[in-house]
Amino acid sequence: MTRTARRRWSREFQGEIDGIALGGSGPVLVHGYDPPVGGKWIDNVIPGKLAAYERGSGEEQWVSPCEVGYGRGFGCGLGPEEDIVVLGPSIRGHRIARMRLATGELLGACEIRPFDQALVFPDMCVSVTPDRISGIMTSAMLEVWSFTREGERYHVIGRDRVDGEHLIVTYTNQERKRQGVLRLDIESGDFVDTLIPPDVANIHEMAADDGIFVLLVGDRPPSRFHASAGPGKLRLEGWRADVSPGSGGHPLWRQEVNDDSPDEFPDVSIKMDSGKLYVTSGALLEVRDGLSGRLLGEMTLPGLDERIAWTISEGAGLIAEETRVSIFELPA
Repeated sequence: MTRTARRRWSREFQGEIDGIALGGSGPVLVHGYDPPVGGKWIDNVIPGKLAAYERGSGEEQWVSPCEVGYGRGFGCGLGPEEDIVVLGPSIRGHRIARMRLATGELLGACEIRPFDQALVFPDMCVSVTPDRISGIMTSAMLEVWSFTREGERYHVIGRDRVDGEHLIVTYTNQERKRQGVLRLDIESGDFVDTLIPPDVANIHEMAADDGIFVLLVGDRPPSRFHASAGPGKLRLEGWRADVSPGSGGHPLWRQEVNDDSPDEFPDVSIKMDSGKLYVTSGALLEVRDGLSGRLLGEMTLPGLDERIAWTISEGAGLIAEETRVSIFELPA
């Protein structure tokens, strides 16, 4: 029987939300902006702000202007020195900024390359565009490597917290018009091996944790880059990435997925945390064992079908709607 997840708290955000972050401990971080009247703005970037909420109660700890605004690309997470690291666009190009965790005080900022997706870790931040993956030292805010190969386009990046030395990347082989998964060394950006050769029609999403990565796969190739495969069959694929380089990926399980969305892009999204796979479709959240794919339970989360962003960490589910953020208690 499907139940409704227990909501721990909800808070209204003064502005519109465009990004969130939630670590294993510490506050809930919400990034947003004040929309201009009439929706008109001369620059490509609207100035942003960052808010911190107490994890257990939702009490607002601080709200501060942020060097990163609303535009192309966003990444946020906790740094190694009681700080917050934010990446994204600013009125002077893309930047990485560090802010004090306790107060929101700006500690420093540097210009970086434009990007589409970014992940923040205490040791390294990683950003991706279709033609390049970049590694940025978190505390120094300095790009130390970049990876690119002719004939490849890069899409989704992930890092397994068990095998923390490697970065997992989905990519397209432009000659074959098929997609696969490769692995890079996160410290140097060097190519390690190919986990899945480019034989897949379309990889919509990827999630990685505890030595496992899961793909949301479609059976129709996209008609153009960044375009969806359109209506078609979807499935989840569980894979194990061996720690030893050169061994590739090993298939674990497959599961067909129902998607009733009339849109071209699927209404299905996936995350992994503590060895569990979380699958959303509308307001429904499925919880599966990452190793076997076995269904452990399902529940509804109010607001999930209206989400701007969502994430999960240590049994806490964070959902951001347009102007509201909520924490739910989930199976850890």
